[in-house]
Amino acid sequence: MFKRIQFSTTGGSDVLEWAEVEPVAPAAGEVRIANKAVGLNFIDIYFRTGLYPAPSMPSGLGTEGAGIVEAVGEGVTHLKVGDRVAYAQGPLGAYAELHTLPAAKVVKLPDFIDFETAAASMLKGLTVQYLLRQTQPLKGGETILFHAAAGGVGSIACQWAKALGVKLIGTVSSQEKADLAMANGAWATINYTEENVVERVRELTNGEMCDVVYDSVGKDTWEMSLDCLKPRSLMVSFGNASGPVDGVNIGILNQKGALFVTRPSLNGYADTRERLEMMCEEFFAMIESGKIRIDVANRYPLQEAGKAQDALQSRKTTGSTILLP
Repeated sequence: MFKRIQFSTTGGSDVLEWAEVEPVAPAAGEVRIANKAVGLNFIDIYFRTGLYPAPSMPSGLGTEGAGIVEAVGEGVTHLKVGDRVAYAQGPLGAYAELHTLPAAKVVKLPDFIDFETAAASMLKGLTVQYLLRQTQPLKGGETILFHAAAGGVGSIACQWAKALGVKLIGTVSSQEKADLAMANGAWATINYTEENVVERVRELTNGEMCDVVYDSVGKDTWEMSLDCLKPRSLMVSFGNASGPVDGVNIGILNQKGALFVTRPSLNGYADTRERLEMMCEEFFAMIESGKIRIDVANRYPLQEAGKAQDALQSRKTTGSTILLP
């Protein structure tokens, strides 16, 4: 038997249960991992609340973790028992002492990355990789707006943008978060609780506005984000922290400057083994070079996952949060 967080109905963090379940033997093409650290992400809250439907109930939770391969199913050749590994994609169930998942979604960890760093950064780092290197391949010299610049994804984005020679303007909710974003390489910050974001972007860019806006907030910032863009530039909506963007008249893209918009996801980019390995290779190299430093700012026991989710949802956290089995 092993312990995991699960939920039998959607709702607030109080629906999370600390349960004991029977281990599942890996089927063909699968591996079972003894988790050493588990990542906490906003997508976990989306599943808990029902914004994203779980495949069945009761359901495990979480898609990101790092640990040691404990068992290997038939046909798995790139992993063996005892390997240090990490993963960032489903199925749900990472909030657990043990997790069984497709081996194709699991990568070996290089020696210079520990379990806590991996669990804190796999999903976030690969998200930044597809945002800055694939959704719109940044070359250097661009000006971008990145919401929630002091969070787990934003902290990595600030550093990666600086390494690329990109001017990142980060939105934050406090001076403390502004200082953190600047320390991570942001070119400028905007405190959205005190400043008009669109007007401040206009001032910072001398009226030129941004080449790309990266928005993980969703409903509350949709139109404001569009107003921060240059004509014919790109809006990247990649999250729903304030709720999903819906009811949009596509004509608004024309009205605001013949804009482009995309709604990407990690699964949409890391959709093959080869692409996943390419993305990991580039992200791991950025860590090894020292250009990206992972801030494991918050640690909670696994059984306190609800408390950790509440802190994330209320925007009380900076950097990355991990759960420890």
